This record gives sequence, structure tokens and C-alpha cells, in this order.
Amino acid sequence: MTTAASGALAATRALESLAREDRGRLLSALIARLRDFSLAEEALQDAMISAVSHWGRAGVPSAPLNWLLTVAYRKAIDRLRQSRSQARLASDLVPLLGEEADEEGSEMIPDHRLRLIFTCCHPAIEQKSQIALTLRTLGGLSTVEIARAFLDQEATMGQRLSRAKAKIAAARIPYAVPEPPEWPERLNAVLAVVYLIFNAGYSAGPVAGRDFAEEAIWLGRLLDRLRPSDAEIEGFCALMLLTHARRAARTDQNGVTIPLARQDRQLWDHTMIAEGLALVERALSRRQPGPYQIKAAIAACHCEGETSDWPQIVALYTTLLQHEPTAIVRLNRAVALAEVGELELGASELALLADALSDYQPFHAAQAELFARQGRTSEAMGAYARAIALAQTSADAGLLAQRRDALDV
Repeated sequence: MTTAASGALAATRALESLAREDRGRLLSALIARLRDFSLAEEALQDAMISAVSHWGRAGVPSAPLNWLLTVAYRKAIDRLRQSRSQARLASDLVPLLGEEADEEGSEMIPDHRLRLIFTCCHPAIEQKSQIALTLRTLGGLSTVEIARAFLDQEATMGQRLSRAKAKIAAARIPYAVPEPPEWPERLNAVLAVVYLIFNAGYSAGPVAGRDFAEEAIWLGRLLDRLRPSDAEIEGFCALMLLTHARRAARTDQNGVTIPLARQDRQLWDHTMIAEGLALVERALSRRQPGPYQIKAAIAACHCEGETSDWPQIVALYTTLLQHEPTAIVRLNRAVALAEVGELELGASELALLADALSDYQPFHAAQAELFARQGRTSEAMGAYARAIALAQTSADAGLLAQRRDALDV
């Protein structure tokens, strides 16, 4: 390998590492100064392109983040000079001139990623756009990768991202962490977005080489680092870890879902489970219970011991109803009641949810199971048919078909 080729390879590898670990930090620092998402992204991309050739010739600098930030500022100024009128140019450039970082100085770049997370997840932005913008800015995913995950065209997703950035600018959405009175409500929005990303990855598995479940766990860990000692964030991270730890045992060799009670626990990631359990204990010890902590505690009840602790799960769902009095939580509690032998009570609770959850596949699957246990075979067959029709994955449809076919007709 030639010296030039070796240098280019080293530069590319360094940039790939920085793009994964520090892109969000660099981008958030740029947005904090430029107040323009698109300009910040374009300037950072320009700086990375410059780095490939410059670092390939001169080697990776001692402070690569500062180098990228400095060059990105210069690229932003160049773009402003090329695209703005003279009247706007002065007001746009004045705040930037003289703010460039020292290329070879320390790596003390302000970390504004928490601001960036809350900006991406502002309630004024439509939820799908919140998810896409979070994946783009903090996760570093390309527009193509995000479009594939949503089964959208690249152009459609590009327009969605552009509209979200324009909304931030037009609505003057503050680039800031909310004030204490707003924190609980806004944090819930952030956690909901990241959890939707996790669920998308959990259901679909890796898409185009990217595992969205792992992306969500990375974002959760980032939140935990940026906002340490927050019990609800700790519970949130624990919930994802305890769920993701079971991934290797979730389907059989034919790709059919294996219910939790029949999974081979030796296939679970016990290191991840230990980390999740420790987080649950740490979160609950703070005596500030919240919905994600309770959900994590439920997940822990499935992971500890040889079988799920259903009586404790019933108690936890009863507590969760105080925080989230939703039909989904009532459904899960009804299933737990059936698991502790309260078939009639579980069935009556399910019947009350029929209208609210008429298009929700897990409701029909749960109803089919209870009908089958009660010997109501004809009704179970109908419920299984409805559940199979609503199944979002072939893995789940396969499990439901197996259970339907096992009925003693």
C-alpha cells in the first residue's frame, strides 16, 4: 500500500469513528451557533469532505473535533457569503466572526446534544418527523436509511426532514432544554420518540445494515449520560435492555415467533440482563416512580428466575394504571390476571376493551387465547382469524396460525 493510500485509509477510519461517536456533539455545537439545522449539516459535511484529503496528506490532527468544528464554521461562513444578500450577510456573519475554535487546541467543545434532542422532539413537530429528525441529527443515519426504515421514498423522507427543519426556524422553536416546570412533559415526548425507534427495530430487526433497536439503546445511553441520576431515564434504558436481551430467542428456525414462556433462556444476553436489572434497582431506589420504571420492573419480572412472576406483574400493572390509564395497559393487566388463574376476571376485563381495541392485533390474540382456555373454540377461531389478519409481521402471524391450528375443533 502506498503512503498516500495508507494516509487516506487512516483518515477515512478516523472520520467513520467520529461520525458515529461525535457527529451529534459536533452538529449540536454548530446548531447552537448557527441557529440553522440545514446550514449546520451542510457545513459539517463540507468539513468532513475536506478532512478526507487534508488528513490523508498531513495525518489526523491532535484535536480532530476542534479541527472539524473550525473548518465547519469557515464552510458555513462561505455558504452564507455565497447565498445571502449583502443586507442579511452582515447580521448573519457578525455573530460568527471571531468565534472559530483553535484547530490544534483542546477538545473542550460545549456539549449541546441535550438541547438538540429536545428541539428535535418538540411537540410542535409531527411525531414521525420527530423520529426522523432525531435519527438524522443524533443517530447520524442518512436520509436513505431512514426512508428504508419507514418504507418511504428517499425524496419523500427528504421533504419531511426539510419541513421539520423549516418548522423549527419558522416557529422559532427554542434550541434549549426546557425549564423545570416543563421538564416532565417534554421528557416524556423525548422518551416516547426514542421508544418508537426501539419498537420499530424490535419488530423489523436490522434494516439495510442498521439495527434501530440498537440505535435507540445508544440514544437512551446518551440521555443517561447527559442527564445522570434521572430515575425515569434509567428505567427507560433498563426497559430497552431487558427487552432487547431476549432477541436471540424470539423466533424459531422458520422465523416464527416463540412466546416468552417457551423461549430458551440460555440464548438470552445475560450480560445485558444484568445491566438492565441493576438500572431498575438504581431507578426504583430513588423513590420517584414513573411509567418507564414500572414497565422496566415488569420486564425484570419476566427475566429473573425460571418463569415469569405473574402475581407481581399483576400488581405492577395495577400501579401502572395510575400513571397511564390506557386501554393498552388494561389489556396487559387482563392477560396477567388470566396467567394467575383469574380467567373469568381477565375475560370480563377484555370484553370492556373490545370497542377501543377493535383494530389492535394483540387484543384479538389475547382474546383468542382466553376463549381457547375457556373451551369457547368457535369464538377462539374467529379471534385468531382477526389477529392473523392484523399481524404486522410474518413471525407473529406464524405463531397465531400455530395456535389456531392446535385448537381441538
